[in-house]
Order: sequence, then structure tokens, then C-alpha cells
Amino acid sequence: MKKLVSIGILGVQLDSFDPRRRWDRWRPTVSLCQQEDLLIDRFELLYEPKFAKLAQTVADDMQAVSPETEVNQHLISMGDPWDLESVYGALYDFAASYPFDTENEDYIVHITTGTHVCQICLFLLAESRHLPARLIQTSPPKRDPASTPGDYRIIDLDLSRYDQLAARFEIEKRDTETQLKSGIATLNESFNAMIREIEQVAIRSPHPILITGPTGAGKSQLARRIYEVKRAKRGVSGSFVEVNCATLRGDGAMSALFGHKKGSFTGALDDRGGLLKAAHKGVLFLDEIGELGLDEQAMLLRAIEEKRFLPLGSDQETESDFTLISGTNRELSEEVRKGNFREDLLARINLWSYQLPGLSSRKEDIEPNISYELSRYAKDHGRQAAFNKEARRSYEKFATSPDAKWTGNFRDLNASITRMATLAGNRRINAEIVESEIDRLQRSWQGPKNDSQDEELLRDVLGTQAEEVDPFDQAQLALVIRTCRESRSLSEAGRKLFAVSRLKKKTSNDSDRLRKYLSKFGLSWDDCLA
Repeated sequence: MKKLVSIGILGVQLDSFDPRRRWDRWRPTVSLCQQEDLLIDRFELLYEPKFAKLAQTVADDMQAVSPETEVNQHLISMGDPWDLESVYGALYDFAASYPFDTENEDYIVHITTGTHVCQICLFLLAESRHLPARLIQTSPPKRDPASTPGDYRIIDLDLSRYDQLAARFEIEKRDTETQLKSGIATLNESFNAMIREIEQVAIRSPHPILITGPTGAGKSQLARRIYEVKRAKRGVSGSFVEVNCATLRGDGAMSALFGHKKGSFTGALDDRGGLLKAAHKGVLFLDEIGELGLDEQAMLLRAIEEKRFLPLGSDQETESDFTLISGTNRELSEEVRKGNFREDLLARINLWSYQLPGLSSRKEDIEPNISYELSRYAKDHGRQAAFNKEARRSYEKFATSPDAKWTGNFRDLNASITRMATLAGNRRINAEIVESEIDRLQRSWQGPKNDSQDEELLRDVLGTQAEEVDPFDQAQLALVIRTCRESRSLSEAGRKLFAVSRLKKKTSNDSDRLRKYLSKFGLSWDDCLA
């Protein structure tokens, strides 16, 4: 049998007494030793210096009513008993120095006496396990205090011991996981394990989250669900602000993210707050963060670490306390190696990193996602969409087969269901519609030939003038335009295109060489990005 040890603070009001009526009044510390079904082997009585006489009398009375109880008195100086910092510090020091022996002793902390601040501090120390104890609360008798010591109740802060509470927590946990999965009953175990961890991180951590994965895997949707969980749990109170970094270029990138002052660059006609400021107390989701330029990355790093930044053209800092979620389909460690991404920024945003798998690697989740897309179509279009039995079996068989590439992931699935539901109209989706859709998907995944891609790219940039370009020049010009679109600046594109010849020159002006090449076809840098 383990010994039972109680820790309590002397109650300077409740434990005091009139000497002439000493045993006529209920005194909580003494009453704890009078309980017939609660044998306390040792009582650690905490008191302040000016109440030493009262502490001694109470200790004597405790041993008088319970000779088996050893009473130890501990002198502590809490200062102002209503000052949280002072009281917590004194009780923390006691807990840190006390020789707890949890293998041989059980501990209870009496929280009936002391100021409310004292009681709060005892609770916090027990909850954090600095005091490895349960709590005990006593209450006075309803009738004659001389005839009964009153009641007591022991409270165990290990909530897993309470079946009803545990059931409620489990329901809430499942609801949160379902919310993160958009209500889809996914079966993939590795994906579900990831969602369970994200649920804990969303509730407990204010630090950045990095979501990686192929295009269409659901990064943006998951980021919004994380925000909704954080907001529901009072983790954030601001807005969800989303931006695709691939759309940000030059001064426009700085301005969009960090804001600007009027006149800071051509076209800056008014002050602008910027997206970081708009995300104050909320969540900022930077999709395709790998597309950010190095200058923007440097400013973002400081904004994450210090919660402040300089808007473009301003000499006065702006503050914003936001939670960052980043998304990318790139391998950022490889981008660091190439010099395209800052290593220190990656280290800062990579504390919590999650890889979203593509749809083709989650074949067991295709069936529930088909049901989800059907219900989403019905909600968006105001009419039900459903397969007949044979058609659904045929579509699911194809969707889970090796022939289904799902290169666009959930975007492909959403588009596929939308097409079939639209063609079905008020009827059910039948085998004929499914057969046609399967053929359409297979053709789309094959993709056009490279020469067709080049022709389409040149028509997009040059219009009808593309027909006037010699076939020899078409392939070269298409490569140049694609490189420009994949680069952040004219100079970066030039470095890629002239990577070999530039090494043979003492000085190189890659931007000028590229500009002159484009001008042969009447093109500029901006024309290539259109």
C-alpha cells in the first residue's frame, strides 16, 4: 500500500478560531484529518511567517484528531497572496525542491484554503505535473460542525480517466479530422495518420506549416481547413489571406506582400497595406512559395521572425502577427542547392512539413472522393447528380486502374465528375457517358506532341505572325519563351540560355543579349510573360 500524502496551504481565515469555541467551528485543514474513510499518512502544511502560531495550533489539532498523521510545517514567503507571479514563484520553488516519491507515495493537494490566486497556482502546478498529485476539495457540514467533519471530493486531472469526457473528446477529435478532410471518409492509412498529426499541430502550434505535393493534390483546400480549425479553437482571430506567389513579379510582388507608400514606384498612386498586414492575427497562405524572388524571401524571413517589416518606399515599420502556411510543388531543398531559395527561410518554414500524396497513390480514397464530388456538384448546381449502378462500377474500375494517371490529381477528378453530371442533365450518369469520359481522360493524359506545343506557344505570343517564323527558328524561339516564363527576371533567363557561352566571356550582359534576341522577332520580356 502506498502512503497518502496531502499538501495544503494554511487557511488564515477558514482555519482560524475563537479560543473559547475551538471545536465548534468547521476548519477545513483539520477536518481533512477527521475523515473516517481517508487516512492521511503525512500532511505538508504550508504557511507564511506571520502565521507561525496559527500553523502550530492547527498542526497540533490535526495530530490530536488523527495520531497516525505526521504533520510537517513548511515556511514559505508568498509576498502579496493576490499577486500571481509572487505566489506561483513561491509554490513552484516548493514543488521543485520537494522529494516526491511517486513509486511509494500518492499525493493530494488541498485547494480549499488560501486565496483564489493560491488555489489557481496549485491547480496549474498539478496540471503541469510539477505537483504529481490529484486535487482534493473539502466542504463544511450542512448541520452541526461539531458532529461531522463535512465532505470531501478528490479530483484527478487525468481526463482520460473520465469515460464521458473521454468520449466527448474523441467525438470532437473525429469531427476536427473530418473537417480537415473536407468531410471525406478517406481510407488511406498514411494520409489519415498525417491528418491526425496536422489536427494536433493546428490546435497547439502557432509556427509555420509547409504543405508540399503535386499540383491539384489539395494544398490550398487543406490550408483553409487548418485555418478554420485554428479559428474554431481560438488559435487565430483574423482572416485567411491566400496568394499564389507564381502571380507575383517585380515591384508588384513587394507591393502585394508588404504594401507600399504612395509614389514608391511608377503606378503607386495610393498607399497599400499589403497581404501580410491583412493577415494580422490570422493565417497567410503563400501557395507556390518557391516562386518568390530572393529579395521577397529575405523580407518574408524577417517578417516571420520579428513580426514586422518595411513596406515598399516607407521608412516606418509595419507590424503583423500572422501564422504562415506555405505550399509548393517544388523540391525546395533542390531549389536551395540551385541558389533559387534561401536556406534560412526554408529552415524557418519547415518546422512542420507535410507531403500531400497525389490521387493516383491513394486509390482506396477514389470511391469516397467520387461521392464527395457528386455532392459538391449537387450543392453548386442545385440538382442531384448520380450514376446508375453499372456506370459507377465501370468508372470506379477505370479510376483505380493503372490506366488512370490522374496527372491533375483532384482537379482532374472534379472536372471529370462535372462533365459527366452536366451531360447527364436530369438523368443518371449512364455507361455511355462514362465510356466517353474515360476516352476523354486518356487522351488528355497522353498530351500533345512537342511540335504542337511549340506551335501553340508561338501562336499565343506572336499571333498570326507565328506563321512567318522559319521552322528552324520556331524551336529555338519556343525554348526561349518557355525559359522566360520559368524565370523571375530577364537576367535569370539570360543566365540559363547562355549558360555555356557566358563562361567564355570576361564580362557578360545576359539581359542585353536576350533582349536583342527577342527584338529580332519584335518581342519584349513582358510579351513572353503574357
